Amino acid sequence: MTATIVFDPLVPLALLLVVIIVAALSVILAILRGLNGWGLRAGAALVVLGALANPSYQQEDRAPLSDIVFLLEDESASQKLGDRARQTSDAASALAAQIAARPNTELRRVAIPDGAGDAGTQLLTTLTDALAEEPRARIAGILALSDGRIHDADLPLDLPAPLHLLMSGLKTDWDRRLTVRNAPAFAIIGEPVTLTLRIDDLGAAPANGPLVQLDISIDGDDPQSFRVPIGENLELPVTLPHGGRNVIQFSLPQADGELTDRNNTALIQMNGVRDRLRVLLVSGEPHPGGRTWRNLLKSDSSVDLVHFTILRPPEKQDGVPVNELSLIAFPTRELFMEKIDDFDLIIFDRYKRRGILPALYLDNVANYIRQGGAVLVAAGPDFATADSLFRSPLGAVLPATPTTARVIEEPFLPKVTDLGKRHPVTAGLPSGGDWGRWLRQIDVTDPQGTVVMEGIDERPLLVLNRVEEGRVALLASDHAWLWSRGYEGGGPQLELLRRLAHWMMKEPELEEEALTADAEGQLMRIRRRTLEQTVPPVVVTAPDGTTTELVLEETSPGIFESVFQGPEIGLYRLANGDQSAVIGLGPAAPREFVETIASDAALRPVVDSLRGGVARLEDGLPRLRNVRPGRPAAGRGWLGLTPRDAYETRDVRQTPLLPGWLVLLLSAGLIVGAWLREGRK
Repeated sequence: MTATIVFDPLVPLALLLVVIIVAALSVILAILRGLNGWGLRAGAALVVLGALANPSYQQEDRAPLSDIVFLLEDESASQKLGDRARQTSDAASALAAQIAARPNTELRRVAIPDGAGDAGTQLLTTLTDALAEEPRARIAGILALSDGRIHDADLPLDLPAPLHLLMSGLKTDWDRRLTVRNAPAFAIIGEPVTLTLRIDDLGAAPANGPLVQLDISIDGDDPQSFRVPIGENLELPVTLPHGGRNVIQFSLPQADGELTDRNNTALIQMNGVRDRLRVLLVSGEPHPGGRTWRNLLKSDSSVDLVHFTILRPPEKQDGVPVNELSLIAFPTRELFMEKIDDFDLIIFDRYKRRGILPALYLDNVANYIRQGGAVLVAAGPDFATADSLFRSPLGAVLPATPTTARVIEEPFLPKVTDLGKRHPVTAGLPSGGDWGRWLRQIDVTDPQGTVVMEGIDERPLLVLNRVEEGRVALLASDHAWLWSRGYEGGGPQLELLRRLAHWMMKEPELEEEALTADAEGQLMRIRRRTLEQTVPPVVVTAPDGTTTELVLEETSPGIFESVFQGPEIGLYRLANGDQSAVIGLGPAAPREFVETIASDAALRPVVDSLRGGVARLEDGLPRLRNVRPGRPAAGRGWLGLTPRDAYETRDVRQTPLLPGWLVLLLSAGLIVGAWLREGRK
């Protein structure tokens, strides 16, 4: 039970001050005028002022509330290193017993897990959320059991009590860390790109040799080993072997005595891109389709185009001087003998044999295909004549045979075949077949490879084939340009021809048989593209060697997908039939293992601002004692808690000190007394 005098003015405070001033001036004026009743006047004024102030005698029935102590237990990944988990568990049990033995004290134990994604240890964030559920007036102290490696130390805080860090770990701990400091997302295929790596020994590292072994593996292949120094930035040139995603793994063998090998491996994923795709376009004669090819290829910033159009065949004898026939001579030997391997794609657009390219040159083009090159033949009426490219050494690698002098001159609608609906060149073309008609098709038979489009009476229109290491395609019509002119609504000529050209140049996104995977956190989305109707289960091999079979479901023609939740970070291998792939899950350098040596550097500013302390668990558990608010809460061998003396008010009673009848009686008596006294002469 407590008692106090409280005031609850009947008028606003400003008005009460005005009344006080007026009363004081009145009393002073009475004194100056020599009125002998000024004392009674002052007494009446005090009674009135006291009534306006409304004083009361207040009695409260209070029930004391217990103090609350928070015990934060760091359960992040870095706390599982060495003996830290046991240290923390033993200390938490002992502290819980100490706090339970304290009178009028409650314990709140809060676990600090790993942050979502790669957020690290969010200790202060979790503490803020826990404090929001408790009355701040009852918080007597906060004890954090952690290695001190938190990742939200910059969070602004307004804590109501001292914060103490009881740090796990040993002074003799040490660790070796591999860091990739610079790794671009893209690199040009075949050209070296420089990566920056660094190897550091952290903590109380023993004296080691100046060099350590570094293993480098690309796409899960057998690693290459190098001897590299410690504590220096390493400039490492790496050459990507292929386009698309390249997974590069750097690893160090685990050293004796180091805390963990989780930071001895780094995975980076780089996309390999071609520098400049070089295309040679040879037009046999001027025609509208030549502009379509030229505009398509020139619009692609990644393509360097070399284009020659044969304006005057050799058999034409019109007396025009040779130096007036063209700006430059057609460098046939240079292009088709010396520098043919510099081109990624050669396009013959309505070209026929006229003696410009000897058989030896065309034979060299055929060898160029077999050795990994690409040739596209956009056939016109010439393809069905005796001067056809098929009647040259190049005919041995072309994917279809022209019938003798058979050119069909009638409108037809190009259609994607059932197999073409699964092929990346023609799958899902815009407008879904609602296209304009073409007016001419070259009759070809005996297609080799894949027929992805057909024309009149289901005759092959677009045939794709692989010849040894290279690729070849035949478009049995020269009327694709009608789509670009919008004839009968036009069609997706730009998309079709772009896909065709890039498939021939072996772009990874257009491979008809491919196994790929994309990762988001620990979730892996596996995608299998194929021309087959079914695919076997995909086998996923985890970093620890365990395997999992996943059934792939067809989501669209030729596309089979599945998802997989990886149990741990690291390099995963995928296998499906004759296709394989690798993918890295998780961050290249997990945040919890960037700094593994216990330290109070991150929390020290917060602890000092709250007059708290830092103690190492390996030095023994400190005592808990009470300290007054505002005093230092840590010392040698002890940590302080601040009792809050919080209470709950159960009942409040107020008794007016100046009831109305008493105010009326006193004020009237004093005023009458002053009147009578001053009325005497």
